[in-house]
Amino acid sequence: MSELGSIDNPVKFKDQDFDALLQKCLKSAALFSDTVFAANQSSLGIPVDPDPKKAVKWLRPKEITSNAVFVEGTMGTTDICQGQLGNCWLLAALSCLTMHPTLFVKVVPSGQSLSESYAGIFRFRFWQYGEWVEVVVDDRLPVREGRLLFSYSRATNEFWSALVEKAYAKLIGSYGSLKGGIISEGMEDFTGGIAYSLPVSSRPPRMLWRGITAALARSSLLSCFIHAASVKEIGTVTSEGLIKGHAYAITDTDKTAHLCLCVCRCKDWDVIDNAQKARLELAKVEDGEFWIGIEDFCLLFNTVEMCSVNPDSMSGEASDDTATPSWTLSSHQGTWVPMCSAGGSRRYPRSFCKNPQFQMILSEKDKQGEKKKKCTVLVELLQKYRRQKDKVNFLYIAFHIYKDKPGSLDQPFFSNNSPVTRSGKYRSIRSVWRKVHLEPGSYVILASTYRPNQQGEFFLRVYTKTGNIQGFQDFPCTNNYSVMVMSKPVLPEDQFRVQKWFDEKAGSDDRVNAVQFMNLVNSVLEKDYELPLETCRQLIFGEDTGGRGRLSRVQAEKLLTSLRNLQSIFFQFDEDSSGTMSPFELSLALNAAGVECDNVVVQLLWERFGAGEQYLPFYGFVSCVARLQVLFDLFESETNPEVKDKGINAVRSFFVKIC
Repeated sequence: MSELGSIDNPVKFKDQDFDALLQKCLKSAALFSDTVFAANQSSLGIPVDPDPKKAVKWLRPKEITSNAVFVEGTMGTTDICQGQLGNCWLLAALSCLTMHPTLFVKVVPSGQSLSESYAGIFRFRFWQYGEWVEVVVDDRLPVREGRLLFSYSRATNEFWSALVEKAYAKLIGSYGSLKGGIISEGMEDFTGGIAYSLPVSSRPPRMLWRGITAALARSSLLSCFIHAASVKEIGTVTSEGLIKGHAYAITDTDKTAHLCLCVCRCKDWDVIDNAQKARLELAKVEDGEFWIGIEDFCLLFNTVEMCSVNPDSMSGEASDDTATPSWTLSSHQGTWVPMCSAGGSRRYPRSFCKNPQFQMILSEKDKQGEKKKKCTVLVELLQKYRRQKDKVNFLYIAFHIYKDKPGSLDQPFFSNNSPVTRSGKYRSIRSVWRKVHLEPGSYVILASTYRPNQQGEFFLRVYTKTGNIQGFQDFPCTNNYSVMVMSKPVLPEDQFRVQKWFDEKAGSDDRVNAVQFMNLVNSVLEKDYELPLETCRQLIFGEDTGGRGRLSRVQAEKLLTSLRNLQSIFFQFDEDSSGTMSPFELSLALNAAGVECDNVVVQLLWERFGAGEQYLPFYGFVSCVARLQVLFDLFESETNPEVKDKGINAVRSFFVKIC
């Protein structure tokens, strides 16, 4: 079976299995009704119209028109019309997709019909952050005053585009969450490719035309639009009859330097009269599609959006070679956790180093014959799940790439070293990317939001040219705890106290249990730094007690000395004497205790022992140290050579469980 998440074995959204549901419906002779994305106001995600006449009804295609079909004839770029929702970005991307049958069938699997084996259930596939996801929907569609409320086809009895839109709305959360966006977002989710914006003014007209022609030859999806200076300008019609802020699909070019544009039909397009269309000297192909000369195009449009599965097409340069070269892809999931791994931009030097970091090793230059005798690398950072119900909330994001150097990648490293490259300015957009040429060596990719302590999830993918060996390594975890903390001698007064305590409290085996040890420790530590019973149990768990869970005199002396030393370290990083520390300070305190670990481990510790709070008390710090010692002990006791070769992070999955 293909790998889970591939196009041949997509992830089942909400665990809904299309084949099983279809057979169940056919066997029971009942049409499918989706309870996950129900036919109700929540799925619409838009305000209720107070006019009773405009109440929304959910109807199946054959309840709307008796001759309803999934596809009428063949699918084309002008089939799709926009309804009462500002999602032309999505529909324009879908319009581009119809030009590429091999890509289209990935999103809209073949064999679906409103007649043969019909059970009111359909499936569609979308790329989501490194994996393909299959979304199942019923065919109940929102209707107002007898017409489809949202997307519809130019052929009024055709329903494939309306069902794709419904499936995507289900994936994101609601129809309302589709309002407002850029076409590159839809392009990526329909292809799994990398999309980016190209300012029209960045190249001379003829060079731009050659780049667009080359990209189309490589099966890239392309569109363009005119910037709207404000929200009020979106949808307004220019004197030439073009719509500001509206997405136009670029479907073809010819040898006379003309472009064929397709506008997704909407109410704004319908109000443009023929005189305005003629003013541009448009050669009309069919309703909604027209030709425009490259010179006029560059005068009237601001931005071209491109998306290609093949990174070579990202250059936008003309080339006679349309073959698809091979690239190596590495991808990584990550999170920005407030007060832990959300360090913000370089404007916040104290926390910038806490952002998620990924070490990249480039060991070989590109093959001979390449223009650049370096390692070609394309990096894209995407933020996840920022469309929620009726709002879009993109964070300002960017990535920086540093030349790795021996030693700790801490605050001094990032303060004293400049990045070799970066994605550019922080942008409030779903994805940022950059194609660079680097010398062979070890590098660090750091992903960040502009402001610190902003919660978010992200997906990082890195492409390198064939011929270059690319690898990613986890940052090592090192343990010098026994040297930094446990090697210090026992204080005479502590030795006396332990001996006296054992003489009075110990059992017949001359050992103390967790409660007795807790009372001993808390008689020594300051009141605000006393340990709860659970923390004492964790400390005992890390000792070799022969399975009895009780401490000997020597073990108690050693732990008491360690706690005193940990308390001194805690005092050092408790800058405001509040008796707590932040996650950023936790990493520094662990380093002072001789324990160095990557941000992933620190994040796990904080999520387990921080209990959702912004600050960690002393006993939480002790628990973190105790669990880390378990991690190191697990690794030291490992006998599998393959695990040993992978390093301590190989046992991190088990560490996640014990946390």
